[in-house]
This record gives sequence, C-alpha cells and structure tokens, in this order.
Amino acid sequence: MDELPLNAGYACINLSLQAEKITSNRGMIKKTFTERGTAYASELALKNVQDLLKIVDWNLENGFRIFRISSDLFPWSSEYRFTDLPDYVDIRETLEEIGSRPIRLTAHPGPFNQLAGQGKVLDNTIKDLETQSEVFDLMGLKPSHWNKINFHVGGTYGDKPATLARFASNFALLSENLRARLTIENDDRVTLYAVEDLVYLHETIGIPIVFDYFHHALNPGQLTEEEAFMVAYNTWDVRPVFHFSNSRREYEDPTARREAHADWIYTPVNTYGKELDIVFESKMKELAVLRMKSNSLAA
Repeated sequence: MDELPLNAGYACINLSLQAEKITSNRGMIKKTFTERGTAYASELALKNVQDLLKIVDWNLENGFRIFRISSDLFPWSSEYRFTDLPDYVDIRETLEEIGSRPIRLTAHPGPFNQLAGQGKVLDNTIKDLETQSEVFDLMGLKPSHWNKINFHVGGTYGDKPATLARFASNFALLSENLRARLTIENDDRVTLYAVEDLVYLHETIGIPIVFDYFHHALNPGQLTEEEAFMVAYNTWDVRPVFHFSNSRREYEDPTARREAHADWIYTPVNTYGKELDIVFESKMKELAVLRMKSNSLAA
C-alpha cells in the first residue's frame, strides 16, 4: 500500500479547541429562534465564523491543509437572508479572511438534502445547498470542485433508475456556482447507491464521485475497492477528495451499529498510486489523524 497522503484532514469539530470552548456550530432550538429572532442568530453566526477562523489557523499551524467546515455556521439559515443579519458586515469580513487562507475547505450538508425529492423536500434541499454555496461565495472561493459541497442521492423512492434520472433533471434547477461545487458520495447500505450506481450521474451531469472507503466495504456493489476507487477517481477535474474511516464494530465495540465509525484510525489508506486528499471521518477528529501521523513516523 502507498504511504499516507500528505493532504489529510478531518471534519467540522476540533476537539483540541473545543475544550477551550472554540466551536463553529453554535445553534438554538426553534422556540429560542422564535423568541429571539435574527438578532440572536446573527450573534451566534458571528461567533461561529470567528471561531472557524481560529480553527482554520490552528489547522495550518498543525499541518492540516484540508478541512470540512460545519454546515451549521448560521442557525436557522432557512429563515432569513445573510444580508439581513445585523452583524452581516463583520460576518462577511471574517469569511473573507477564512477564504484567504491556504487551506482546502469543503462541506457536507445533512442527509435531509434529497435532490431527487419533490415538493417541499426538493424546495428545502435547494435552499440548504444554495445557502452553503453562498457561504463559499462570501469566502471568495472560486466555484469549483476544489471546494466541494458533497452530499448523497438519498432514498430510492422505490425505483433507483427513475430517482437517479430525477436527480439529474433537478440538478438544472440549481445556480451555476452551486452546480460547479457539488459532488456525490457512495452509500453504506446495499439498498442505496454504490459507486457503480453513481456513474450515471457523472455521465449525465458531470458531477464527480467522492469515494468513501468504509461505505464501499459495506456496500461494494459489483466492484472491488480498487475498481470503485479508480471509477470515482476518474470522474474528477481537480485533485479528488475521498473519505476514510474504520469500523467501530470491527475495531472497538462488537455491539456497535454496522455503519458506525471508529474513534481512531486502524488501517492504512491505499491510494493506488494516485494523488488525492483524504478527509478522515474518525470520531476523534484531529486527534485521530495526529496519532496516525505519529505512528506512521515511528514505524
């Protein structure tokens, strides 16, 4: 197997800084938003982006050149426009500062986003994805797959080919900037989408496939890991970002759910001779990656 890729990152939460109450996902329940409104949402959003800047700078100081940002920077973002927030100017300036840093930033909006959905589900999906793209716009990031916004197809609605076709059709409803950033990921359940199922979307709308090693182990379809890896790799127009984690059930807790991610990293990444960036989805976040790097140097 190849050596650990130099461009290793993690997702959303920095446990080292969280201990100092530095976090970028402050939120509130609907009742609080109803009572305190956009003024409080603005206050939390400003604190979130200010702390995101601290996290990004910590990453750079500690050798991380890729990072998945939280999709919860703006509490209840579906209920207002960014420009209506009282702290918008400070928020925008902070986001611009973040975007100027030499780090690859990505996002992974939640599983309720289903572009193959209809009615309110589709409307909410478009709104949420466009909001994430606007965050990247405010950071001054050029619309491309370098700063990917990654998500899953979602359910099959009882007809996988028809669902994929509807996904491809609804893709045209999105803004140009969002379309330029979107990527799609293979699923961890055999009832959903393996890499081979997603090839149709790449061939139809040009969307790259994010290969998740752990998901493939749970839902390989008809492809070996190397075959699926290469299929996904060849869909990219920039250096790919793939996801890696180990099984909690296999390595830490035999009673864990089949799909549960381990706290730490136990196996090396096979990059099959290709250059790529890896977001490690271990529960111990940056601590898992730092331990892995330390073990690699000690070996």
